[in-house]
Amino acid sequence: MHELFRWSSKWWLGAIVLVVFWAFATWTSTEPVESDLAARANAAIRDALLDKKRVAVAGRDVSFSAEAFSPDGRRSALAAVEGVPGVRLVNDGTRLVPEAKPFVWSAERDVVRVTLSGSAPLPQVRGRLIAAAKASLGNVEVADQMGLARGAPPRFDAAALLMLDQIGKLKDGKITISDDKVSLSGMARELGGREAIAASLKNLPEGFSVAANDIKAPPYVFQAYKDPVASTLTLTGNVPDKAVHAALVASAGRRFFGEKVVDNLKESIGAPANFAAVVVPALGALSRLSTGTLVVTDREVKLSGDALYDAAAAQIRAGLGRDFPQGWQYKAEIAVKPPSGPVDNSVCQQLFADLLTKARIRFESGKADLSPDSLGLLDRLTETALRCPTANIEIAGHTDADGDAAQNQALSQRRAQAVADYLVRGGLPANRFTAVGYGSSQPIAGNDTEEGKAQNRRIDFVVK
Repeated sequence: MHELFRWSSKWWLGAIVLVVFWAFATWTSTEPVESDLAARANAAIRDALLDKKRVAVAGRDVSFSAEAFSPDGRRSALAAVEGVPGVRLVNDGTRLVPEAKPFVWSAERDVVRVTLSGSAPLPQVRGRLIAAAKASLGNVEVADQMGLARGAPPRFDAAALLMLDQIGKLKDGKITISDDKVSLSGMARELGGREAIAASLKNLPEGFSVAANDIKAPPYVFQAYKDPVASTLTLTGNVPDKAVHAALVASAGRRFFGEKVVDNLKESIGAPANFAAVVVPALGALSRLSTGTLVVTDREVKLSGDALYDAAAAQIRAGLGRDFPQGWQYKAEIAVKPPSGPVDNSVCQQLFADLLTKARIRFESGKADLSPDSLGLLDRLTETALRCPTANIEIAGHTDADGDAAQNQALSQRRAQAVADYLVRGGLPANRFTAVGYGSSQPIAGNDTEEGKAQNRRIDFVVK
C-alpha cells in the first residue's frame, strides 16, 4: 500500500510538469501564428475602399470590422479575409458607410479661414478637396470638418473642385452642393469677381444646376478730389473701359483749367449703367468748387466742398442730379468759402487777365450758349468781380474771320451778353457790365491756321 502511494504521487508530479511544458509550448507557438494571420489579413484588404478598418486575431479566428462604401465592396473585403490561408473563422463586424440624404457638401469662407463641411463620398476625394482648397487659397487656413457618406451624385468631385476655384474669388461667403443643386452667397473679393463666378457656373458637370447665386459685387467707386493748395485734381477708383477713362480725363482737363489732373483710375468691369453720363456733369459741379470731393459709389453721388460765393453754392445744390438718369441718388453738401478781401481796379484787371490766360470761355459751336466746360472758369471770374466793388467792366466778345462779318459781330455780341448775364446771376449788379461784340475786327493771331482762329475766338474783360 505504501508503495502504491509513492507511485501515485510521482505520477501527479509528472503530469503537472507535462501541463506546464504544454502551456508554454502553446503560448510560444500561438503568438507568431496570430501575428502572421493578422499581417496577411491586412494585406488582403490593403487596396479595398474601406474606412475605420480593424483586424484582430485570436488563435486562428479573425474579428474583422470596417465601413465599406458599397455592398459589393463590403462583400469583397469580407471574402478576401476569409480566403487568407490558415483562417478558421471570421467574425464579421463590417457595415456600410451611412448614406446621406440629401448629400450635402459646403465650403464657407470668412476673414481668416475656409471651412469644408458636409459629406465627401470617398477618402481620396476628401483628400483631393482639401488639397485643392489649400492650392486655391494660398495662405488661408483650411479647416476640414467633412465626414464620409454614401449617396453622392455622379461627378460630385468635379463639381466640388470647380466650386473651390470660386471660393478663392470671394471675400466672404458660402458655396453649397445639395445633391445636384449648387447655391452661392457672399461678397466677391474684387470687381469683376461676381461676373467671373457666374461665367464659371456655366462649366458645371452634366446634371448639376444652380439653385441660387446671391454673390454680390463690391461697391463700384469713383472719386475725385480738388486740392487748391497743391493745385491738383486727383482721380481714383474705377472706370468701365479705356474709352470712358480717356473721356473723363479729357473732360477733367478742360474743366479744371488751374489744376494738374492726377490720373490714378483703373479700368474695371461692373460699372452701373449710365456711369459716364453721371460722372461727367458731376465733375463739372466739382470744378465750380474752391475745394471739394466727389464720390460716386454704385448709383449714389455725393459732392461736398466749398463754393466760391453764395449764388454758386445755391446753383450747385439745385443743379446736381438734374440731368441724372432715373435710379441715381445724389447728395450735395456745399458750403461757401470765406470771401477774399477787396482789391483795387488795377489788381482786378490783372486777376482777370491771369484767369483768361489759363483758360478761355467756351460756347456751343456757332451759338451763344455757354459750354458746361467753362462753368468753373466763369465762377472764378464772378468771384474776382465780387472783389472789385467799384470797377465797371466791359465784357468784349471776339470771333475769328470765318463767315460773314456782320454775323460774326452779332454772335460776339450775344456771347459777351451771355457772360455778363452769368455774372449778374452770381449776385453782381447789371449796371457794372457792358457787353460789346467786336466780331473779327480785333484779332490777336492770324486767321490762316486753326490755332490762330482758336485764339481769336475769345472773351476779354476790360476794367474801366
